[in-house]
Amino acid sequence: LRLLPRQRYLRAEGAESSALERKRNVLCCLVTRILKAEKQLHIDNLVFRVIDACQKGELGPGLQFLSFCCHSVDVLSCVLHLLNQGYLRRQEERPHVLEY
Repeated sequence: LRLLPRQRYLRAEGAESSALERKRNVLCCLVTRILKAEKQLHIDNLVFRVIDACQKGELGPGLQFLSFCCHSVDVLSCVLHLLNQGYLRRQEERPHVLEY
């Protein structure tokens, strides 16, 4: 009995993580682009707009070739990431409204 070389598994995991990283980057760019245009937006509306843009293929210039399925969990994860990085803010009196 012989196992496949370990390098094959590492390359597969690297490709999967690279695809997930690209997806997260595209979603973060969409969130940022939408909030830049709107200045402030309710978090539910933001999630809806990002998912709608993904379904319609409106990912931005140069990204039309990408096609992937995104869910509200993916978008909320990106929103939390951008909040932690300081790119987005919550309003003090209305924490469900996000600002760029």
